[in-house]
Amino acid sequence: MGIDTVNLGRVDLNLLVHLSALLTERSVTRAAARVGIGQSAMSHNLARLRELFSDELLTRGPTGMRLTPRAAILLDPVQAMLAQVEALVSREQPFDPATAVRTFRFGLPDSMEILFMPALLARMREVAPGIHLRLYNFDASRLLDDLDSDEMDIAIGYDAFQQGQVHHKRRKLFTDSYVCMFNAEKTGITAPISLEDYVRLPHLLTSLRPGRSVRGIVDEALDKLGLIRSIALTTPRFLTVPWLVARAPVIVIMQSRLARRFAAELGLSLSPLPMELREVTVSLLWHASYDHDPAHSWLREQVAQLAAEL
Repeated sequence: MGIDTVNLGRVDLNLLVHLSALLTERSVTRAAARVGIGQSAMSHNLARLRELFSDELLTRGPTGMRLTPRAAILLDPVQAMLAQVEALVSREQPFDPATAVRTFRFGLPDSMEILFMPALLARMREVAPGIHLRLYNFDASRLLDDLDSDEMDIAIGYDAFQQGQVHHKRRKLFTDSYVCMFNAEKTGITAPISLEDYVRLPHLLTSLRPGRSVRGIVDEALDKLGLIRSIALTTPRFLTVPWLVARAPVIVIMQSRLARRFAAELGLSLSPLPMELREVTVSLLWHASYDHDPAHSWLREQVAQLAAEL
């Protein structure tokens, strides 16, 4: 089928950029700020888009602007098309890390931020000072949607990345095992920790899931042994855990690479687990639209190199 150049000629690509912003933000004011134009100019562009698509696109509802059925259908293909255009243009331009100016949006839990970002930031300052890294603590339930809507460029995380579709590209960085971490003086135990002491001592648990009853992979393993542990504290903030362990007679399980860092810094003890847990896989995740974007590809390679050095 040939391309209808007459009809395509009346479509301004910038207008589609503004359409994407409007449908994503569902606000003329926020869409204008997103693309860097005035509110009146965005209102004018919304009128042009309504004429182009013969649809209101955005209508007022009780809680603000909402998408029409036509707009809801347009959202994903428009954003996918713009990502492909951006990648196509980028591939036509040489990429030089030393002179490149670009922002990359990373989604990652704070544990991965601790593990990767100090070294990655140091490398960026050395070889790519114009690269800006913007970090987000992603919502795992929305991660794939954020990649599809171009709200995030790249993510680093755990086994949950096994989900996704063919356009959600994945690169395994490493696997890691779990260890117990504790303050030997506070708990009165030494490594290797026994199963009896493991169940007897109170535990810390990190979890982003809401609700009164939160269970981790340890609880599933203990269930098989007919055992139950006691949880002293549950927190969504991984970063506080080592300092909590340093001050109280509690134990926590943690990925071994991170645990070794914290144990060395805070004088904590490490022990193998007294039962078996499967290893955890840490991976990169990105949208296929950026597969051949030279800047994106370069950054992914930097992360992979750092992972190999951990």
